[in-house]
Amino acid sequence: MKLLSIIVPCYNEEENVADFYREVLKNNAFFQEKELELEFLYIDDGSKDGTAAEVKKLRDGDERVHLVSFSRNFGKEAAIYAGLQKAKGDFAVMMDVDLQDPPALLPEMYSYIEQGYDSVATRRVTRKGEPVIRSFFARMFYKLMNKISRTEIVDGARDYRLMTRQVVDAILAMTEYNRFTKGIFGWVGFETKWIEFENVERNKGETKWSFWKLFLYSIDGITAFSTAPLAVASIMGVLFCFVAFLLIVVTIVRKLMFGDPTSGWPSLVCIISLVSGVQLFCLGIVGQYLSKTYMEVKRRPIYLIKEDI
Repeated sequence: MKLLSIIVPCYNEEENVADFYREVLKNNAFFQEKELELEFLYIDDGSKDGTAAEVKKLRDGDERVHLVSFSRNFGKEAAIYAGLQKAKGDFAVMMDVDLQDPPALLPEMYSYIEQGYDSVATRRVTRKGEPVIRSFFARMFYKLMNKISRTEIVDGARDYRLMTRQVVDAILAMTEYNRFTKGIFGWVGFETKWIEFENVERNKGETKWSFWKLFLYSIDGITAFSTAPLAVASIMGVLFCFVAFLLIVVTIVRKLMFGDPTSGWPSLVCIISLVSGVQLFCLGIVGQYLSKTYMEVKRRPIYLIKEDI
């Protein structure tokens, strides 16, 4: 018998805990046929509702269910990392508890593992049900990342991924504090099979990802896997130095030819404002990388556990 660890990050998802469990067990015949044992790892990311209580109810009837509760909300990246650390399986799969990652795909995903793939990943081919603006910026983010980073990140990629033990250990070897899992998956490599599926709306409840949170998450991804913004800041600095030199030459020539070097104050104010804005923008870029370095050197734990059942 081989063990499959099912990692389920949860944050205020009491309505979906039991539904997810039942939906996965609809594949019981397949698991028995393949001689796969299961362990459910619910990672409660500091929920303020009854998520932990619902998991404990499942635990009372099935010892394969495990609960790890954080002392507070540390974010989905920390929950994923904790789940991978706790997973004891020969294989591990990460799934969203809201059933946007269809458990019905598990048999197909495992079949590719049997064929020799190291991991099987999923991607959405549509974003039906998402706000149009969020969908547009998400696509732009993936295009930008693949242009400025050597790490490939597939458009529409989900965290829903089945991995062998070797891949799990490789991910755990990356102990950075500022984690961007989609990039880490691409960075570690290994032979990956991609499965496409139509977007599935949440089973119950509302998404915890606002546009602002997704924007900050995208910045984390860019700074974690690309130094191109720093190069852009340097190039802009050189460019504006060159433009300033040309303006000095123009001012001298105008003084010699027309004797009026001080005309055009409105345009000068606009130029100063533009250059100041660019300087602040470049400082902001440097500040982002500096803040990530600051958090890394503190070496704080990625998460703290309040309860482990």
